[in-house]
Amino acid sequence: MALVAGVDTSTQSCKIVIRDAATGVLVRSGRATHPDGTEIHPDHWWTAFQEAAKDAGGLHDIAAIAVGGQQHGMVCLDKDGEIVRPALLWNDTRSAEAADALIAELGDGDVERGRQEWARRCGSVLVASLTITKLRWLRDNEPSNAKRVAAVCLPHDWLSWRIAGHGPKSQGGDGAIDALFTDRSDASGTGYWSPVTNDYDLDLLRLAFGPTAVTPAAAALPRLPRVVGPSDVATKALPGAIVPEGTPIGAGAGDNAAAALGLGLERGDVAVSVGTSGVVSAIASDPLADASGMVNGFADATGAYLPLACTLNGARILAGTAQALGVDLRQLSDLALSTTPGNGGLVLVPYLEGERTPNKPHATGSLHGITLATMTPGHYARAAVEGLLCLLADGMDAIAHLGVPIHRVFLIGGGANSEAVRVTAPLVFGRDVLVPPPGEYVADGAARQAAWILRPGSPAPVWPRAGQETFTGAEAPEIRAHYAEVRDMTWDRPHA
Repeated sequence: MALVAGVDTSTQSCKIVIRDAATGVLVRSGRATHPDGTEIHPDHWWTAFQEAAKDAGGLHDIAAIAVGGQQHGMVCLDKDGEIVRPALLWNDTRSAEAADALIAELGDGDVERGRQEWARRCGSVLVASLTITKLRWLRDNEPSNAKRVAAVCLPHDWLSWRIAGHGPKSQGGDGAIDALFTDRSDASGTGYWSPVTNDYDLDLLRLAFGPTAVTPAAAALPRLPRVVGPSDVATKALPGAIVPEGTPIGAGAGDNAAAALGLGLERGDVAVSVGTSGVVSAIASDPLADASGMVNGFADATGAYLPLACTLNGARILAGTAQALGVDLRQLSDLALSTTPGNGGLVLVPYLEGERTPNKPHATGSLHGITLATMTPGHYARAAVEGLLCLLADGMDAIAHLGVPIHRVFLIGGGANSEAVRVTAPLVFGRDVLVPPPGEYVADGAARQAAWILRPGSPAPVWPRAGQETFTGAEAPEIRAHYAEVRDMTWDRPHA
């Protein structure tokens, strides 16, 4: 029995699943936490990976491994493979002004033309999440660090590099930054890779990170990871690596593409993931460019495309409301279900940490429609559930508006464990909702890729999935109508 390992290096933790390559049966698993914050030193990811591997019973018997991970995070290395500064994660919004500046610059001062050009050339209109904006921020705010940058990669790229046996020279590694690799899906979230040409757009990178007369940055553009095909062996483990010498390592994937692979999504399928962020992603045959900025035209982990709308706010909307009400998440769900759809007009627009979809990085949340009748824990709880789902429904509408067919909707992530979320989702989305059993779908997708690279020239292995539930219900249009009224009154301004 050949075993494969799939890794999810996420915002909050590292998870490892070890599965039978032929059947997908879970053999064992492990996990370890990451520190909180939007700025994290990558060494914490390496420590957590080692702890998770130990928790999983070790990696001594695996035949292949691949890594899925949080997208967009800026990991900068110097010529010796040393970390230049802590990584800025996807949810770090300090580069919002840099994003606006880059849009205007590419449009020669015409913002609308700039938005169209960014969408055409990299599939996305820039927001603070994308790596390229963080590089501009680094160039302009930390020029001494910018001068040291010899390579730029993403969280899953860096962890794959370490697993293969590479590392910084100060820790006994070889510092081989030329050995960095990535995949299409994660590269497509950088802002300097094109899902149309399947190549880096170095002119965009030069626009963002090139030297200026006022703020000199690195003399040359940083090295970028080579982009590896989804079923190809990216590299093999070196002697002394944490996995057996010669172990094939897959290209890996961005977390959303890995989750789609783990779910086995097909054309016309949409995944709604309620985790730290909220994500709506679909499988499409052709690349898409949305100049409105609502939808990112990413690549997937199979050679197709993954149009995606991402929110900064996800399951923490529920966690924050539960904390405010002094209840746990199960009690919050019960409270939400104690009231009726539409919630008596009480609406929460949950831009609690700014928002990415729509792009309002400085916005705050709004609670509207408070009356004596709605000033109850149950109404507050339902406002959180309906607000979260309406936020995600806006993303789904944006994808459908681009002509992407939507046949099936899958609800996954920690927030999908809420009965109130599962029951209310069909009312808000206007469609039946499929809820697979709880699982580590990002890690599962990485494991499926690891099994795939053991079968060169063959399709990705098909692993059966049991226990899926279907939730139905008549659409309740008043929920989204009330939400839209309050959403459109929400402004975006820097916090005091």
